[in-house]
Amino acid sequence: MCGINGIAFSSRSRRMIDAAVLKRMRDVITHRGPDDEGIFIDGAVGLGHRRLSIVDVAAGHQPMANEDETLHITYNGEIYNHADFRAELEAKGHVYQTHCDTETILHLYEEHGEHCVDYLRGMFAFAIWDQRRKELFVARDRLGVKPLYYAYTDDGSLYFGSEIKTLLEAGAIKPEINYCVMPDYLANHAPSGEETLFRGVKRLLPGHIMLWRDGELRVSRYWDVSFVRHADEGRSDRDYVDEWRELFRTSVRLRLMADVPLGMFLSGGIDSSAIAAVMSGMVTEPIKTFSVAFKEREANELEYARLVAREFKANHHEVVVSPEDFFATLPKLVWHEDEPLAHPSSVALYFVSLLASQHVKVVLTGEGSDELLAGYARYRKTILNLALGARYYSLTPNSVRNLLRKQIEGMPGAKLRQKLLRSFLAVSPDIESIYFDNFAVFPRAMQQELLAPEMKERLGTTDPYMGLREVLKETDATSFLDRLLYADIKTYLHELLMKQDRMSMATSVESRVPFLDHKLVEFTCGLPQRLKLRGWTTKYVLRESMKGLLPKAILSRPKMGFPVPIGAWFRGAYSSVIDEYVLSDRALSRRIFSPDFVRSLVARHQTSGENHSERLWALVNFEIWQRQFFDGEQGQTHEQKQLEYAQVSS
Repeated sequence: MCGINGIAFSSRSRRMIDAAVLKRMRDVITHRGPDDEGIFIDGAVGLGHRRLSIVDVAAGHQPMANEDETLHITYNGEIYNHADFRAELEAKGHVYQTHCDTETILHLYEEHGEHCVDYLRGMFAFAIWDQRRKELFVARDRLGVKPLYYAYTDDGSLYFGSEIKTLLEAGAIKPEINYCVMPDYLANHAPSGEETLFRGVKRLLPGHIMLWRDGELRVSRYWDVSFVRHADEGRSDRDYVDEWRELFRTSVRLRLMADVPLGMFLSGGIDSSAIAAVMSGMVTEPIKTFSVAFKEREANELEYARLVAREFKANHHEVVVSPEDFFATLPKLVWHEDEPLAHPSSVALYFVSLLASQHVKVVLTGEGSDELLAGYARYRKTILNLALGARYYSLTPNSVRNLLRKQIEGMPGAKLRQKLLRSFLAVSPDIESIYFDNFAVFPRAMQQELLAPEMKERLGTTDPYMGLREVLKETDATSFLDRLLYADIKTYLHELLMKQDRMSMATSVESRVPFLDHKLVEFTCGLPQRLKLRGWTTKYVLRESMKGLLPKAILSRPKMGFPVPIGAWFRGAYSSVIDEYVLSDRALSRRIFSPDFVRSLVARHQTSGENHSERLWALVNFEIWQRQFFDGEQGQTHEQKQLEYAQVSS
């Protein structure tokens, strides 16, 4: 795991690389790779690298060159099958200088050009400068585990980096809000496609490559998720479960590749517990597990994590995060994220990463299982609401439906009222209303109340779900469930992976995701729907594959996500956070949100029993983000980080 950056100036720009600028880009992400550093400059093209040494620690300096120094690579990630190609490549005359996976990428590129990505099994973002062809080749892994951002300027120059702050450091863009994605951000936690909240900054999408040659840029997709069913539909469920289990075991085994200590994040849910079960049988020493919780009972699942740790005799470590530490750390973490934190669990993830950094350099985590195997309750709720809603609308006159809705709106109990208002009794049975709106942070109608008049005029009729609609046009999935899973794999999962990357890399820890091995993903997506969601049972194939390995209490427990008591904090002792970042004159004077609606939203959350914690979280983070990147407030200092290390160690 590392940090990469680079610049490629076109001949039209008449510019050459300034080493000082390239180094500033590189060093602003030192947290991604504190072990080594390097740059390469070839006139108008420059590459930078920060290294977190994981494999072949003594060698592997980057940017790395091939034998005749006509290719140079800067690379972030791990290729787990790199050793499989070594003998073949050496037989073809390639001479290895290291045992690093980096060198295998270079040799595969020499053999296959841009199709080298087809051979790679792992997580990666890399750039190769080909001096012979005067081409810059950039690639990102299939599922988007590793990040890659870029700015392509009017004169054809290209800037890229692992984090957006590298582009800002180089002056590639002037920090401006990308207002056109605001509806998407407000509805869906983050922009859904290649756009970011910074105007002029794009992300290279998962499964995509980019080829730059003297100002001309071509971006194309080399891989996508397919839901085409497996050819042998006559196979038994047991056959599918057995094959899935073996693919999962292989994925975990591959992700144990390291020359440094490794461990895993253990929540006590079925995903991380499954990794612990498989991992513990593959290593000789007790696995190192790390868990995080809050003091509040409803946000503390440590008993389940301890159960699993005891079952597999793990070397277990825990950290409990106080609300004081949570909010004190928040501005720094927004700086690390580059965009507003989508989820409060990001803060907990940072603290458990900080704890892990005292013991290991690599952790395995459970991201991806929910999006592959229908782990979220919203899938079955949506399917049920659509089915019941279709019958309800066909049998009930419009006048009766309107009357019932008004009665629901007037109900005294806020919790039950909010729940019924999201059901088929109050919501039209179409995907926009029952799914997009129902699970949006700020649905369409609420955005019209939230946005200030100037913003509504600027945005016009921008559809907050346009990105999701475009994604759904691309899938070959035929069932409604698989279409929802595809949309989440392409959008929501990306948010979670960026959360995982940023928060772990903020503490210089590499995280690996066994559920997102692309061969496992391809097999899982092609499974019959009954092996994902069977009645009310989610992740059916995972639960069946872990029978006899995991305790029954883990196999049968319902999904809790990662609870953070943010709503209670905003109502109680930490309402001052709302006062500062949501209700202050500074926040309300930006002419983005309607002051009257914002005040009303806060009051309804704090006094009427309504739950708007997710919305208030979004507003808090959006304001902190503006202060960090537009108002010039600082994020993290080295001294702060060292102090936190000392606190966690003690």
